[in-house]
Amino acid sequence: MHMIDSLVSPTVAGTMYGCSSIAMTYSVRRVRFENDSKKIPIMGVVGSFIFATQMVNFAIPGTGSSGHFDGAILSSVILGPYAGFLTMTGVLCIQCLLFADGGILTLGCNIWNMAFYGCLLAFFLVWRPMTYKKISRLRIILSSMLSCILSLVLGAFSVTLETLFSGTTDLSFNLFLSSMLSIHLVIGIIEGVITASILIFIYKIRPDLFYDNSSILHPKTKGILKKYVYIFLVFSIIIGGVLSLFASSNPDGLEWSVNKIIDKNSNITTRDKLYKNISSVQDKLSMFPDYNFRNSKDKVSASLSGIIGVFFTFFICSGILYIFKFFKKRK
Repeated sequence: MHMIDSLVSPTVAGTMYGCSSIAMTYSVRRVRFENDSKKIPIMGVVGSFIFATQMVNFAIPGTGSSGHFDGAILSSVILGPYAGFLTMTGVLCIQCLLFADGGILTLGCNIWNMAFYGCLLAFFLVWRPMTYKKISRLRIILSSMLSCILSLVLGAFSVTLETLFSGTTDLSFNLFLSSMLSIHLVIGIIEGVITASILIFIYKIRPDLFYDNSSILHPKTKGILKKYVYIFLVFSIIIGGVLSLFASSNPDGLEWSVNKIIDKNSNITTRDKLYKNISSVQDKLSMFPDYNFRNSKDKVSASLSGIIGVFFTFFICSGILYIFKFFKKRK
């Protein structure tokens, strides 16, 4: 659901940057208040895992479209809503700036659509009410499904509204909305199944890793915790470096919806100097455009770029909390 720059106007883009910045600022304060330094490696490995899984697009039968794992619910359940939101923000920034996945102008929109609804809204509206007092496998499944569906559908709805208010295209709002909601409802169901499966596995081996069940601060868990950090980091490397090579080449839900409407009666018209300048900046910043080395499209290049992205995301997302610790007020 990474939006491209031509779908939004500078006004809408600036507004969404503002909204996302407010959510980020509040999340930073909450994470600093929690002051849980043991979350640093967890934040890094969750970010790496989400980055890797987002590279693996899965085909949606009968549509010619594909979807990918979002990870917002997973990150908020393990890290908490605020650290989860910051982790998702880090992943989206890395994808945008280093891999040219999503536009720089639309980065604020993408953070809002893909991180805010899952990490902050769906977590508090669905996940926590269903699991806070009592947690079980059935509750994990139901809350994961409902949370993922809600966050994906709301994100899809926001994309259509941001495009409508921008006025940079002549896409039919009704057609665009119906396509986006229908395809992302299916993607949300698939994401719910994946998220529930991962969380049930974690619940079986380390239920204390859940945010509301956290006992990470207990010193006896330190060595064991490192073991699982390494395990999930290895999983991330395998997914980003190997499984990503078998990802579906079908357009994702957003691209599919836009192409479906353009073929009928619409087109994207915005191509002024501002957009070209921003695109030029992104071209210079992106080291691995389309998850490949520059001027290379072979499998080795794609595999290495995925592995590099996994490690880069790990250190960036871990570094966020180190920064918070560095700026911690001294008594």
